Amino acid sequence: MYQNWEELEEACKNCNKCRLCQGRKSVVIGTGNKEAKLMFIGEGPGADEDIQGIPFVGKAGQLMNKAFTGVGIEREDVYIANIVKCRPPQNRNPEKDEAEACKEYLETQIKLVNPEKICLMGSVALKNILGEQYGITASRGKWFEKDGIKMLPTFHPAALLRDESKKINFWQDLKKFINE
Repeated sequence: MYQNWEELEEACKNCNKCRLCQGRKSVVIGTGNKEAKLMFIGEGPGADEDIQGIPFVGKAGQLMNKAFTGVGIEREDVYIANIVKCRPPQNRNPEKDEAEACKEYLETQIKLVNPEKICLMGSVALKNILGEQYGITASRGKWFEKDGIKMLPTFHPAALLRDESKKINFWQDLKKFINE
């Protein structure tokens, strides 16, 4: 476990623990308030994120930003991270060994931020944080607790781009996340 942000960021930037380091443009560590009460975790960087080095800046991130605005969340007031810090090829889901290689980085981020609540966005975040036995459709909108932190799974914003019928659930989950 890394003791501070500087150690964590240095380790991430020099990481070669898995094949995702090959061909990356950026290591996408996280963004936002490093003392936030609310934390959001997605799966991994896409093409736009790899270029800019910031999570959730592509189409899914733009949709997420609109939802944040709608429920009164300021992006700079929350902390946003991903299961993996490097872009999986063709935006595929991170494989188990890749997620495992980044696990200590994410655990350190959670420890350093020390949020009250974490929103797990999508199946990859849900399964890597709470366990393989959970499915996003059955778990979304329900509170879980792990290591004293309340966690609420919801759909990944990219899923909303593919299936607009999920937007209402995402919206309801976000409101629940900030109000309960």
